[in-house]
Amino acid sequence: MDKTDKLEKLVEFIRSFKDEGVVVAFSGGVDSSTLAALSHKVLDRVIAVTAISPTTPKREVYEAERIAKEIGVNHIFIEINELEDQNFVENTSERCFFCKKNLLRALLSFANEKGYSVVFEGTNASELEGHRPGYKAVKSFKNVYSPWAEFEITKDEIREIAREMGYSFYNKPSVACLASRIPFGIPINETRLKMVDEAEDVVLDMMGVKQVRVRNFDGIAVIEVEKEAIKRFLKDSNVIVEKLKELGFKRVLLDLEGYATGKLSSLYL
Repeated sequence: MDKTDKLEKLVEFIRSFKDEGVVVAFSGGVDSSTLAALSHKVLDRVIAVTAISPTTPKREVYEAERIAKEIGVNHIFIEINELEDQNFVENTSERCFFCKKNLLRALLSFANEKGYSVVFEGTNASELEGHRPGYKAVKSFKNVYSPWAEFEITKDEIREIAREMGYSFYNKPSVACLASRIPFGIPINETRLKMVDEAEDVVLDMMGVKQVRVRNFDGIAVIEVEKEAIKRFLKDSNVIVEKLKELGFKRVLLDLEGYATGKLSSLYL
């Protein structure tokens, strides 16, 4: 089935909830933003809800607000705190299960308070391979749907859909929660998350890179940037090292393989 056929079926699926009211889990990433845009186009009752928590990169809060305005969708912020869940704090390989479960509980509670009965979330078909505890959490709830995954629409196809709809975010780099920067087995706390968030802002501001991850190996920073930026990074490495040490990192390393999605998980699974 080509992209056009899949998109038509997805739009019909969204339209089937015209009497329900839909809450979209809205991170401001390409997947959730395009899903919110389609839902807003098809339905009268849609709310895009962004959860702010200690694992949310601060820059993404502003991005979510900007993108929601571009779409024109009703947008709300709620607050959650995954650090209140010891299962999450322990940071096992099932961490994403507990994170997603807490998020969806909060979204369903918000939806019920507002008289909405359905939650959409943005997992896409490209993300279904391998170890996916977050998606397992999604499937454990009634009234929670992953339309991209259910209609086998891939990340590249979502970007193409967003581009065809004329949205600026179609080529936005992928962003994961800050907890994904901390290796399994190292307990997650607010200090470690804040160090990562501020370190990534430093690299983005100083280097002008499109993509960055600063992994926090218990106080040792391992920086990943796109391969073409590595040489440029090395020229300014002394300043970067100094600034990251000011944030509390003991050592600062550069991953010469460059950025790759899911790299940290692949070391353990």
